[in-house]
Amino acid sequence: MNIQDIINTIANQINVDPLTTEKVVGTILSVLQHETEGTSAEALFDKLPGSLELAQKYDVMAADAAAEGSGGLLGSLTSALGGALGEKAGALVRGISQLQASGLTLTEIQEAGSALIEQAKAAAGPKAVDQALADVPSLKSHLGL
Repeated sequence: MNIQDIINTIANQINVDPLTTEKVVGTILSVLQHETEGTSAEALFDKLPGSLELAQKYDVMAADAAAEGSGGLLGSLTSALGGALGEKAGALVRGISQLQASGLTLTEIQEAGSALIEQAKAAAGPKAVDQALADVPSLKSHLGL
């Protein structure tokens, strides 16, 4: 199962359009990529064809992603906080900001995150997914896992 199949399944499961679902999934994968760089996420990305490219497409640390995440004072604070915390913590802060700017409710974001974890476990195996998530416990709490 490739990442596009997973996106389509999640979109149908939570009744959200595929483009928004792609953005949410890509953002979550980007946070995982930055937060676990050089560790457990590599095995997960290797088992989900297209997932690394999607994470890079929605790179939370890209300058335009930070600007796009949220504007005004909140966007400025998010960028400043992300920069002050360093790349790893900054990736999570920026990722959460992008997820909130996706237009989905917190409940829908949590449903998408849970569905992504479920689909990734089916495709890549529970061990690869659990290992990657163990390295980013704060992401789990933001996704309601």
